[in-house]
Amino acid sequence: MTISELLAVVAQVSGLLFIVTSMLAMGMSLTMAQIVGPLKNARLVILALVANFVLVPLWAYLITVVLPLDQPLQIGLIMFATAAGAPFLPKLVQGAKGNIAFSVGLMVLLMVVTVFYVPLVLPLLLPGVSVNPWDIAKSLIALMLVPLALGMLFKSHSPDSAGHWQRFMDKTSSISLIVLLVVGLGLNVSNIISLIGSWGLLALVLLIVGSVLIGLLLGGRDPAIRSVMSLGTAQRNISAAILVSAQNFAGTTTLLYVLVGGVLLLLILLPTAKRMGARVEAPHAGEQPASKPQDT
Repeated sequence: MTISELLAVVAQVSGLLFIVTSMLAMGMSLTMAQIVGPLKNARLVILALVANFVLVPLWAYLITVVLPLDQPLQIGLIMFATAAGAPFLPKLVQGAKGNIAFSVGLMVLLMVVTVFYVPLVLPLLLPGVSVNPWDIAKSLIALMLVPLALGMLFKSHSPDSAGHWQRFMDKTSSISLIVLLVVGLGLNVSNIISLIGSWGLLALVLLIVGSVLIGLLLGGRDPAIRSVMSLGTAQRNISAAILVSAQNFAGTTTLLYVLVGGVLLLLILLPTAKRMGARVEAPHAGEQPASKPQDT
């Protein structure tokens, strides 16, 4: 086994460990009422869906029109923009001092919509692309929804034990995320370097930054909700994008481009979330951010 192959295994294991432990931790710290509560705000839900499934794909399309991207990169950017709902969102929102319950509810909502949205929309935007909804759904169910449900079930039966294990799972997910970021950066550093100074790298940065701004604009006045909308709109479902790329464009630069996009997302959104958290703490030192969504 070569060093690259070993690092690839480490990245895969750390990625799976991060997803499962973060979902378990969220389940052990939240109730169904806390998760579903914010989603009862119909206006907020509609704005989140419009941001993720209309404005972000439209923004990506405009980028491909303006920038002279090669076709494989255009395809990668479009796939990147159409897949929403990622397990990284609650961890990002935690760093931003946002509404974690809303982030989990929004994450689940976006994942469910993505399962049906991507197979319908991608073939229209990219003729010849074939997507099986079950291929996307089964990994999301097994790695995200099941651990989340198990964590909530554990909390309902043994709140004290759940509180203890929640802290352990949270620390494990944080360590796994750091390992994933470092190893992922190492595996893709040559691909990232090859994009430096190119339109492809600029396109990814524009897509991510534009998505952050779209979420901010539609997030309303409550900082705890606005940070969730912003990070939730920018954080794309890399697993779904990689799956579709591997099935339809294996061995092409499209798949590599999506992988680079996943690393770049974390490099941009992690410090962005930290900055949001610092801004929440600065004017309200010692106070908790608002936990209930307000009408936008």
